[in-house]
Amino acid sequence: MLHHVEVWVPDLQRAVAQWGWLLEQLGYTLFQNWKEGRSWRLGPTYIVFEQSPSLTSERHDRCAPGLNHLAFHVHDEHAVDTLVERALGNGWTLMFPEEHPYAGGKQQYAAYMENTDGFEVELVAIPGPAIHG
Repeated sequence: MLHHVEVWVPDLQRAVAQWGWLLEQLGYTLFQNWKEGRSWRLGPTYIVFEQSPSLTSERHDRCAPGLNHLAFHVHDEHAVDTLVERALGNGWTLMFPEEHPYAGGKQQYAAYMENTDGFEVELVAIPGPAIHG
């Protein structure tokens, strides 16, 4: 089981606003809080966001070696749609809008979003009865 993920960010307050909002929508709760970082936990796993003085770039490049994106389960298709709608006002933009919600293929209902700092998330509906054609 995954213990934690640590993500270095160029602006902690922006990360707290954007990531904190999203993670809390997904059921995570604030776990740790210190001058250079915050973390949110769900069960035994937590995600850390830290503004390190050792950071070498001001924007994440998901196409470079390293982290491409984080993917999260979402309750159902309606919850994906609701999160996308609300995320647009919380620092996230929808990626691949012309293919949404099947940008990853017809086998899954998902949204791909990117935040101000270039981090990508994938919100994947847990399979169940389809509500969309």
